[in-house]
Amino acid sequence: MESTESYAAGSPEELAKRSPEPHDSSEADSAEKPTHIRFLVSNAAAGSVIGKGGSTITEFQAKSGARIQLSRNQEFFPGTTDRIIMISGSIKEVVNGLELILEKLHSELHAEDGNEVEPRRRIRLVVPNSSCGGIIGKGGATIKSFIEESKAGIKISPLDNTFYGLSDRLVTLSGTFEEQMRAIDLILAKLTEDDHYSQNVHSPYSYAAGYNSVNYAPNGSGGKYQNHKEEASTTVTIGVADEHIGLVLGRGGRNIMEITQMTGARIKISDRGDFMSGTTDRKVSITGPQRAIQQAETMIKQKVDSATERTTD
Repeated sequence: MESTESYAAGSPEELAKRSPEPHDSSEADSAEKPTHIRFLVSNAAAGSVIGKGGSTITEFQAKSGARIQLSRNQEFFPGTTDRIIMISGSIKEVVNGLELILEKLHSELHAEDGNEVEPRRRIRLVVPNSSCGGIIGKGGATIKSFIEESKAGIKISPLDNTFYGLSDRLVTLSGTFEEQMRAIDLILAKLTEDDHYSQNVHSPYSYAAGYNSVNYAPNGSGGKYQNHKEEASTTVTIGVADEHIGLVLGRGGRNIMEITQMTGARIKISDRGDFMSGTTDRKVSITGPQRAIQQAETMIKQKVDSATERTTD
């Protein structure tokens, strides 16, 4: 996945002064140490970060001094339908860049929710397996201290052996914007101490695009599903709780259109009151080749799970 979308950084004079100034020379040296951070965003969120004609990402780079790169449309982290954003620069620049992105995404989600109280969100960082030990610490001491200090939830996923050669794990942070940023400050400082981690900045997307080619055309055809004639089209019906149907649809049907475009499956939702037998779950019928159905089902589950996690945290 060598090809990425990137935009030239602007003048460092516009660097946003969001972090407190270091207290001594050792802290100053640390703040200037080159580093990077990678995290996952949905396709829709990636478009929001880029902005019209790249205007938003260019502005964020000018304000932070960091370089911000995205994996291309349809180039996802293995096993997900999320794109990867990498921010690189000094620790201070990376934190500033990440703050700008998360502030924008949080404010947009907050506006959609319409709640006055800031809800708990989650962000998934991509961290090399070899660097996760430093975050965990002996007997889990380091991660426990990070959780106590930041008040954020921090969970490290096991290494997924489904994908050959994958050496990255997901570190999920849940909490308010401030809690997440405190956790990121602690984690990034720990990661930057690891020389091997710093070397990975040269290969931000070290997994082959072929991980996704089972579902998506690798020939630059916009990522549409390869509908081979030998693949029979079938229909699978799943149940989704009535109160969660809005999450599947999205504002103005945005989510269901995104799922349809990415997978090639056709999706039909039953009318109000038309439930799966013996339940209050609405019927969601997914039609297409088996692989398209599985991908669409996964995306629907992710939409519902991400919201239910926010309400239970």
